[in-house]
Amino acid sequence: MQIILLERVVNLGQLGDVVRVKDGYARNFLIPQGKARRATDAALKEFEARRAELEKVQSDRLSAARSLGERLSGFTWQTTVKAGVDGRLFGSVTNFDVAEGLTSQGFEVSKAMVRMPAGPIKTIGDHKLEIALHHDIVVEVTVSVLGDTA
Repeated sequence: MQIILLERVVNLGQLGDVVRVKDGYARNFLIPQGKARRATDAALKEFEARRAELEKVQSDRLSAARSLGERLSGFTWQTTVKAGVDGRLFGSVTNFDVAEGLTSQGFEVSKAMVRMPAGPIKTIGDHKLEIALHHDIVVEVTVSVLGDTA
């Protein structure tokens, strides 16, 4: 299926690119998420009329992500979780927990933005995680997990 990208999509293209993708990917993900439209003549004309508006929206998102990234870069979030005497947690600290904790500290972070390369945290200590605020902006934060043996 031929589509017009209404925003940058990783590994696919930039704003305004006309690309061919599988029908299911377009119908089930790109079009419902508002990331693309079918590439018809009418849609191409409408896109060219709205191109400046869409580019402004993209630049606004990028500048908002940059400002949040500057505030969030190097931030350390502490959490206390039940742990055994050997330092292993009863359970784990997941991307949901990190996103919820950062949101409570005043940062607008969703669960999907938190990248945990080693999977959920299962031990006490300091752990470095990445927060992907935008395709181009990824900041590193430290999650300090403290054990509660009581």
